[in-house]
Amino acid sequence: MPRPFSHSATQLTWRSGHHLLTVQPWGRDSVRVRAGLHRILDGLPGALEDPPARPGDAGPGGVPDDGVRVEVGDESATLTNGLLRITVTAADGRVTATRTDTGAELLREEPAHAWWPGARHFEAVGGGRHRIEQRFAAYDGERIHGLGQHGHGRFDQKGMVLDLLQRNGEVSIPFVVSSRGYGLLWNSPAVGRVEFAANGTRWVADRARQLDYWLTTGETPAAILSHYADATGHAPRLPDWASGFWQSKLRYTDQAELLAVAREYAERGLPLAVIVVDYLHWRHLGDWSFDERSWPDPAELVRRLRETGVELAVSVWPSVSPLSANYAPMRDAGLLVATDAGAPVHGDWPDGDAAGDIGVAFYDATDGRARDYLWEQLRRNYHRYGIRAFWLDACEPEMRPGHPHNLGYAAGPGAEVANLYPREHARGLYEHLRAAGETEVLSLVRSAWAGSQRYGVALWSGDIPATFEALAASVRAGLNVAMSGIPWWTTDIGGFHGGDPDDPAYRELVVRWFQFGAFCPLFRLHGHREPRGSRSWVGDTGGPNEVWSFGDEAYRAMTRMLRLRERLRPYLHRHLRDGERTGLPLLRPLLLEFPDDETASRIEDQFLFGPDLLVAPVLALGARRRRVYLPAGAAWTHTDSGTRYDGGAWVTIDAPLDRIPLFVRDDARLPVDPDDDPAHPTEPADPRAGTGTAAGVADPRPTDPETAPPHHHR
Repeated sequence: MPRPFSHSATQLTWRSGHHLLTVQPWGRDSVRVRAGLHRILDGLPGALEDPPARPGDAGPGGVPDDGVRVEVGDESATLTNGLLRITVTAADGRVTATRTDTGAELLREEPAHAWWPGARHFEAVGGGRHRIEQRFAAYDGERIHGLGQHGHGRFDQKGMVLDLLQRNGEVSIPFVVSSRGYGLLWNSPAVGRVEFAANGTRWVADRARQLDYWLTTGETPAAILSHYADATGHAPRLPDWASGFWQSKLRYTDQAELLAVAREYAERGLPLAVIVVDYLHWRHLGDWSFDERSWPDPAELVRRLRETGVELAVSVWPSVSPLSANYAPMRDAGLLVATDAGAPVHGDWPDGDAAGDIGVAFYDATDGRARDYLWEQLRRNYHRYGIRAFWLDACEPEMRPGHPHNLGYAAGPGAEVANLYPREHARGLYEHLRAAGETEVLSLVRSAWAGSQRYGVALWSGDIPATFEALAASVRAGLNVAMSGIPWWTTDIGGFHGGDPDDPAYRELVVRWFQFGAFCPLFRLHGHREPRGSRSWVGDTGGPNEVWSFGDEAYRAMTRMLRLRERLRPYLHRHLRDGERTGLPLLRPLLLEFPDDETASRIEDQFLFGPDLLVAPVLALGARRRRVYLPAGAAWTHTDSGTRYDGGAWVTIDAPLDRIPLFVRDDARLPVDPDDDPAHPTEPADPRAGTGTAAGVADPRPTDPETAPPHHHR
C-alpha cells in the first residue's frame, strides 16, 4: 500500500485517493492548510498572497531556514514552525494543531460522524466547484472574537451562527482569535456560514474549488494579530486630517448649505476637520459627478473649505443607472456585474427625476478594467478639484434583493467570490490615488473583507438604529472589528435611523454616543434625523445634525469632547504609527493589553484607547454612575477626581451627563482635561461666543507627539 505522505523541507503533503492536503509554513508560528480533489491550485482569489517576510527571515514561507521541521512516521506526520506544530494522521488526513512549548492542543479537525462525512467534505456542484465543509472540535469555555462587524450585541462569538456574506451593517471578515491561543483565517471569499456550536465548529463555503485556511499562534492575542497583519497586509498611515472631527448628515442639499455649516463651526470656534457631501449630489447614479444645479463650483467649494483646514469628503456609490451616461459604455465593455439568469439589474433605487424607482446595475470591482474606468470618472469630476477623501457607501454592494449566487464577476461566480467586492473596490481607489501622488489615503467604507486594511479603509457601523441598545451593540461590534485586523473604525454617532433633536431622551443618547465616538479611530457625526419628511427616506434630507442642534446642555457636553479629542490627536497618531508595524489597533479590547487577567479578557463594554487610556462609555438612559473594571498589573488614575486605584478591582464612578469615565494607566501623561485650555472655555455663557478660527482646523496637522510638550493628567 503506498504511503500517504510526501514532503519537502517546507511542505507536508497527504493523499488518499483523489483527496489531497498540503501544509506549508506561512509566516512566523503560522501555517497554511489547503485541501482539494485531484490537485491544489495556486492563484485563487483570497487574502493570502506571497508568504510574509520579516527582517531576518531568510527561508521559504517567511520563516528562518532552521524554523521549520517536517517529520514523517507510519501513523502520522508533523510540520513544526516555531510555536506551532501541525500533526496529520495517516489514516484519514485529520489535522491537529498544538503548541511546541507546552504541548497544549490548540485546535483539531473532527468528523461529523465516525463513517461519513469526514472532517472535510466536498460536495460537487458542477464546473469543478464544490460545497465545502470544514469541521473542528468544540471546546467548553472557549471564547471567539473577530469575524468582522455584526449587530447582535456580543463580543464573544461562541454559540453564534453567522453568514459569511456582506450586508449593510454586517461585515464578513472570516478571521477569528480564540481564547485557546490561536488565530484562524478562512481564506475563501465564497458565500457561506460559520457555526460555533457546542458540538463542533463548522465553516462552509457554498461554492469553491478547494479548502484553504491559515492558522497561527503566539505568546499573546496581540502577537496573533501581528502575525495576521503580516499575512494579509498592514494598514498604511492614517492621514493627519482624518483624525479630527467629521461633520455629516443625510444630507446637505447644495453648496451654499454645506458652506454655511462649515462657516458656523468656524464662527463658534469649534474644531472641524472634514465635512461630507452625501449621496444624491449627482444627477444619476453612476454619473460620479456633481449636479451643477446644486453644486455649481466644486473647485471654489474645496478652496474655501481648505482655507480653514477642512477637507471635503464625497460619497461614491458603485451602482450605475441606465440613465447615466456611463451605463452604455460600461455595459458594452463588460464592466458591469453580470447575472447567471435574467437581466443584470441588482436593485431598485430612485434616480434623478424619475417618478419611481428604477432598476440599476453595479460596476464590477473585481475587474481591473472597471476599477480603471471608475477612477477616470473620479479623477475628472472630483480629484482634479482637490478632493481626496471618498466615502464608498453601499459597497457590499447593496443589492436588493441580495442574490450573490446569481451573480457573475470577472473574478468568478458570485457564490465563489462575492465577499471580495468591498476589498477590491477600496483597492481600486487606493492604488489610483497613490499613483496620482497622494501619499496618505483613506476611504470610508461600509463593508470590508480580509486584507481590506492594507488599502486604507476606515470601516463604519452602517445604517443602525438611534437607540441605546444600538450604542451598546456598537461598542462590541467595534471591539470585534479591532480583533479582525481593521484598525480604522467608527460609527454613525447618534445612530443612523431617526432621532429627534428636540427629544430630551434622544439628546442624552447623542451625548453618550458622542463621548464614545471621541475615542474611536475616526470621530464622525452622521444620521438621518427627524423630521424626515413624508416620502421614502431615500432622497430625503433629514433634520438638523450639527453639534448645536440638540440644546444647550448637549452642546456644552459635546464641545467638551471636541476639545478633548483635539488634545488627544498626537497620542492617537503615535499609536496608530506603532500599529502600522505591529498590526495592533488603536481601539483595544482589554484582553490585548492584559491577556493574563481573566476578568479583563471577558469585559466587552470597556476598552483601551491606545495602551494608556481606559474608556468606559455610559450605555444606558438615565445612568449617572458607571461600574468599571480596572485590569490587574497596572495602577489607574481617574481623570476627573485624580484618585489612583490599584488594578484587579471593580470601582463605581460618577458619570454626570457631560463626563465619560476615563482612567490613565500607571504614570502615562496624557492631555485628558480639555478644561485646561483657557482659550476654549467648555461652557460659554453664549454658545455662539467663540469668534476665532476653528480650533485645530487652521492647521489640521496635529503637533508631532515626539516633540510636543508633555501633558499631565489631573
